Amino acid sequence: MKGDKLKEQDPCPPPPIQGLMKGDKREEQGLGPEPEVPQQPTEEEEALIEFHRSYRELFQFFCNNTTIHGAIRLVCSKHNRMKTAFWAVLWLCTFGMMYWQFALMFEEYFSYPVSLNINLNSDKLVFPAVTVCTLNPYRYNEIKSELEELDHITEQTLFDLYKYKFNTRLASPRGRRDLGGTLPHPLQRLRVLPQPQPHKARRARGATSSMRDNNPQVDRKDWKIGFQLCNQNKSDCFYQTYSSGVDAVREWYRFHYINILSRLPDTSPSLQEEALGNFIFTCRFNQASCNQANYSHFHHPMYGNCYTFNNKNNSNLWMSSMPGINNGLSLTLRTEQKDFIPLLSTVTGARVMVHGQDEPAFMDDGGFNLRPGVETSISMRKEALDRLGGNYGDCTENGSDVPVKNLYPSKYSQQVCIHSCFQESMIKECGCAYIFYPKPKDVEYCDYRKYSAWGYCYYKLLGAFSTDSLGCFTKCRKPCSVTNYKLSAGYSRWPSVKSQDWIFQMLSLQNNYPINNRRSGVAKLNVFFKELNYKTNSESPSVTMVTLLSNLGSQWSLWFGSSVLSVVEMAELIFDLLVITFLMLLRRFRSRYWSPGRGARSAREVASTPPSSLPSRFCPHPTSPSLPQPGPTPSSALTAPPPAYATLGPCPSPLSSAGASSSACALGEL
Repeated sequence: MKGDKLKEQDPCPPPPIQGLMKGDKREEQGLGPEPEVPQQPTEEEEALIEFHRSYRELFQFFCNNTTIHGAIRLVCSKHNRMKTAFWAVLWLCTFGMMYWQFALMFEEYFSYPVSLNINLNSDKLVFPAVTVCTLNPYRYNEIKSELEELDHITEQTLFDLYKYKFNTRLASPRGRRDLGGTLPHPLQRLRVLPQPQPHKARRARGATSSMRDNNPQVDRKDWKIGFQLCNQNKSDCFYQTYSSGVDAVREWYRFHYINILSRLPDTSPSLQEEALGNFIFTCRFNQASCNQANYSHFHHPMYGNCYTFNNKNNSNLWMSSMPGINNGLSLTLRTEQKDFIPLLSTVTGARVMVHGQDEPAFMDDGGFNLRPGVETSISMRKEALDRLGGNYGDCTENGSDVPVKNLYPSKYSQQVCIHSCFQESMIKECGCAYIFYPKPKDVEYCDYRKYSAWGYCYYKLLGAFSTDSLGCFTKCRKPCSVTNYKLSAGYSRWPSVKSQDWIFQMLSLQNNYPINNRRSGVAKLNVFFKELNYKTNSESPSVTMVTLLSNLGSQWSLWFGSSVLSVVEMAELIFDLLVITFLMLLRRFRSRYWSPGRGARSAREVASTPPSSLPSRFCPHPTSPSLPQPGPTPSSALTAPPPAYATLGPCPSPLSSAGASSSACALGEL
């Protein structure tokens, strides 16, 4: 019947009109056309935001629509389980291999590797600074008497230990007992108990040894030469010993010489330089004579008067536009030892060092000696190194981030930092400064007359410095930009036998050079660029962000043949998985509050609620074609849990005020 068809089509029929019996047909009453019921959205219609109902549906949609190669095979071969399993395993293995390659690429990127780029350039070059020292420590007038007393004590000590007498100058007729009390830390010969040896070895040694005990050999193990050092309260003492008597005497003399030298005031008039002509006979650069503006002077405690040519204070730095020996620096040096201190310096000649304009001359670290009577030709080649700092390397730009104060009036270098670090430790631990390094203001140089235990502190500190216990080598990082000069030297006899007569005659007339010294008192030095091509070594990142993205894209294309949009699809898949998981957890959480007992009570509450109190836009969906009979007792269908919000549909508006007596729709299927 027509009425029955209407009941089947309309999930929520309008309430009966007042005065009609339940089950009567509206068409028979002639009450007019039915009110239109809003259509429910069908499954084919799309919403603004839509999520899949299950993981299976999500993966099926992804495999059918993704641009990643191989994913569609998981759906096309679903009727063949073997193929499906094969393609699933292959797809997962490919996916794992790709991300393994990704991990290797990210590991390489975050290791910050660098590449070394070598460039060859050719241009005019700034000539480096050249420092030359006399190898003759100067005897200052203010301390000359103290140095003479030290010489006398040293001569007497050598006689007591080795029965040796100086031929040039003998000590005054004072015994060792009278002189020993004038200087602390006397030099002593210490006997070491011999290790137990077999009887045959002792007999062989006694047969072959012909040296007396007061004249020991270097390879003897039962003696040592040294001097004692103690702390301030004499509670701890040790012997600074040496197996070689020459080294022991030189170090002991040097220790006392430092103490005497530290008593000189900074403004001593004896610190003025001697005449340049007394040490350097001739000086030429690029075939032009040098003048006083081309050099500066300083005094080294061990190497005497030193002269630096072409330093940073020079107004016009020397430039080299041509390589070769005729386009560099040429010096003729006087190497005779005037007022020589034989116990302090045991070599003759001169000491030279090539360095940058902004770098101090560390003659102990980078210098080398010139031999008298020899022409030394030093060819140079410039090399520059630019390191990467930050994450790529442990270097510093200007030393401002290094926790060591620069005590030198020059730019930062690793040697400058290391020496400054040792001087800081010396001042902190010993209370005074070491004379070989610059000192801060208001700090005195070490002298055992004022600081009696500074020698004990110094040698202890020197041992800790050698093992890097002070941390100076760790604190002082390498500079990011370094300029080095690779040197190669050649030697030849100068002057030759045929030319020495007239050369020495000219030197004696012009420079007051004594002819009787001949070859032992003169040397020649040539410093020049071997070539104007210089090498620049610069570091650059091996893997940049652009390189990383390129490699990642190459790997993605290799394993899946995809693009950036495929990555977005993968991100969308992960997002959908998270949303579906969240909705499923939310549904399970809400289901805990809909127990069967609570659902029955809610159903009864809904059944007993007057229809007028229900929302006008929603009504329950019926579960059977027939409407329930009115009465106080609810039907058995109302014992099910209350419906979810999705089972509520819009209800048609009542035709009259008689809707108050209409019955609610039955519960729909779950």
